[in-house]
Amino acid sequence: MKRTGTYNIEEIRADFPLLRANPKLAYLDNSATSQRPECVLRAVTDFYEKSNANPLRGLYDLAQNATETYEAAREMVRDFLNAKSAEEIVFTRNATEALNLVAYSYGGMVLQPGDEILVSIMEHHSNLLPWQQAARRMGAVLKYVECDRDGQLTEEMFRAALTDRTRIAAVTHVSNVLGWKNDIPAFARACHARNIALVVDGAQSVPHMPVDVQALGADFLAFSGHKLLSPMGIGVLYGKKEHLMAMPPFLTGGEMIDSVSRYDASFAELPHKFEAGTVNAGGAVGLAAAITYIRSLGFGYIEERESALTRLAMEELQKLPFVHILGSDQAAEHHGILSFTVEGVHPHDVAAILDAEQIAVRAGHHCAQPLHQYLGVMSSTRASIAFYNTEDEIRRLAGCLSEIRRKMGYAE
Repeated sequence: MKRTGTYNIEEIRADFPLLRANPKLAYLDNSATSQRPECVLRAVTDFYEKSNANPLRGLYDLAQNATETYEAAREMVRDFLNAKSAEEIVFTRNATEALNLVAYSYGGMVLQPGDEILVSIMEHHSNLLPWQQAARRMGAVLKYVECDRDGQLTEEMFRAALTDRTRIAAVTHVSNVLGWKNDIPAFARACHARNIALVVDGAQSVPHMPVDVQALGADFLAFSGHKLLSPMGIGVLYGKKEHLMAMPPFLTGGEMIDSVSRYDASFAELPHKFEAGTVNAGGAVGLAAAITYIRSLGFGYIEERESALTRLAMEELQKLPFVHILGSDQAAEHHGILSFTVEGVHPHDVAAILDAEQIAVRAGHHCAQPLHQYLGVMSSTRASIAFYNTEDEIRRLAGCLSEIRRKMGYAE
């Protein structure tokens, strides 16, 4: 249901139990995982208290209701992404598992020795390691397309990296380090003109902006529910039906079968042939509730709010000459993600000092070591923004950073 009237940030924050219980906490690690609103937690609890049974198995009423609830969540995701069919929506544990599924199943089906897999230098390890392994298994060649030093990866750069041997291209929609948003529709057109499949990591885009998989044109797209206000342990793989139909299962056992004999088996129809074992029905219910919550706010509000907070953060951090932001100097190109270094201070120390002030940020390589190496830094500190953050939290971050070198003993 769409909310009406003027949004009050304190009322929105009151929807989140952890933020209510910790009013002084500035949670700025939203790219790692989001907080969950009460309606999501309640939906999961209600499922286990009132509807708990093993979906897709029993014929009794409770089990049938559990199945209907689980499949209703799938339909909610289908509509959220504007997929053509619920058959194109596969529930997984997270985006990592979804991307591994594609690399193992689709990669194993189409790759031949000498074929090329193209990945961008800005990939999260979850969209890199599966392709490293696929290349080793299949005798393929892993190639990289590199971004500019300001984080840009243009259509021209991407097209130039494709060759007659490229069979699969795997790119992030939004970088979890730089915040750069890749032009996926243009990349998809370039790929399809050469009969190349495009695999997209949507973990940092789906929670923050409208994602229409038909408009994007990607062959596969993965995201994690836990970054989208949902429980941990639920993720989604979108795949074009013609690909999923042809692909062999990734895992086997449970209700992903049609029939089993001593020495052979036939598999269930889409999407169930990719959902081995007992499914995470509670997680799917939570994801559906999170989508309902996001729709109640609307992506118009979410994007406007997060863009304003990103602009403020850029303005405040750019005032500090010893703070260096990775990527573009334009706030609009960061999509709520600011990774930075502080001269003379290790990112772990930065994060520890901020934590003492109840400001939660990420420190390290953010599961993107090749990108950090390419940019000439071993690690960074990352502040990542969600719509429930406040201007005061951003100013607290900047204020603490302004004092951080002094606290480390540097004379300013």
